[in-house]
Amino acid sequence: MTQLGFVPRRFGVFTLVLLGQVLAAFPAFAQAPRPAPARPAQARPATPAKDPFFTSSVPVEQLRNKQAVLETSQGTIVLDLLADAAPNHVAHFITRAREGAYDRTTFHRVIPMGIVQGGDPLSKDPAQSAKYGSGGLGTLRFESNQEKHARGAVSAVLVPGKQDSAGNQFFICVTDQPALDGQYTVFARVAEGINVAQKISAVASNGGIPAERIEITRVTIRDKPADAPEPFATESADELGRHHAVIETSLGNIEIEFLPERAPNHVRQFLRLAALGVYDNTAFHRVVPGFVVQGGYMPTRKEPLDERQERAVRPLQPEFNDTLHDRGIVSMARVSGEPASATTSFFIVLARAERLDGQYSVFGRVVSGMDVVQKMETAPVNGETPVTPITVTRVVVK
Repeated sequence: MTQLGFVPRRFGVFTLVLLGQVLAAFPAFAQAPRPAPARPAQARPATPAKDPFFTSSVPVEQLRNKQAVLETSQGTIVLDLLADAAPNHVAHFITRAREGAYDRTTFHRVIPMGIVQGGDPLSKDPAQSAKYGSGGLGTLRFESNQEKHARGAVSAVLVPGKQDSAGNQFFICVTDQPALDGQYTVFARVAEGINVAQKISAVASNGGIPAERIEITRVTIRDKPADAPEPFATESADELGRHHAVIETSLGNIEIEFLPERAPNHVRQFLRLAALGVYDNTAFHRVVPGFVVQGGYMPTRKEPLDERQERAVRPLQPEFNDTLHDRGIVSMARVSGEPASATTSFFIVLARAERLDGQYSVFGRVVSGMDVVQKMETAPVNGETPVTPITVTRVVVK
């Protein structure tokens, strides 16, 4: 093909004759070149197979104090990522979350009050529901650690029988699962929203497959914020004494005043628990006419405590004092024979009870609502349990 801008010249007869003379004078130029001796081709080094496993290049220091915020169709779950326990798993989860790998996936498997499982990238597509649980695996090697599968633990899902098969999928323990310890890599713990995970576990399901689509709408990574101070952590005894608490019950309201000069730690704890809503939706579970009515017992609570509430519940050292257990006195319940076992449960005295003096920590007294306490005392009971539950809607601090 003629190139643009180049005009070929025609060879004349003289030119062709001259060219023939030159080639005759130098016969070597006229002969076809001889092929070089054949040499064996050198083998190229084989390209090493790509490692299918994810390996983090991020220093563990940069992975510490990170949280993952899972926004779901049932509420928000916040995870503390355990960089020191499972740095590779944490780096993988952060990488995939920032890529949007978890956005619009689902919790595709639930075991009521057991676990919830999610993170399969296939679950973004409702048309692939038959394959949910099979995607996003085989990219992480097992990381052994000492973390336990207690309530709130988050672990990597594995292909059955293959220890080095984790990937995007994870499960959250709604209750303690000690049988799983050492078999799966725990890489996070629920910091907030365990009640959301529990609610997800309880949705209607068929063979563990939820009847409704429970979507993880978005996962974001953030630095762990500083813990919020607990209520009533720094008030003096005088300041604590200025507060009252109103116990709103199904039979009416009871108002109590506090005696922080007698039992400051008990007063502080009761106010703290009330402010955090620990007593909300509990019940007065015990009625002994002529003796006490008792409430604040956590097994009577309709909903489990959240993480912050759980942290606020802790045993109290006894603060026995010389205040007598007269009618209307509020004192802390405890396990018989264990003085330092009081936590949340309290009782209101119905009549003079000498045997309690010096054995239980008095911390308040009823100033309004003894008529409501009287209704409790006369309520029908089965043994010591009210036939009709006496519920506590909430405890308001004022």
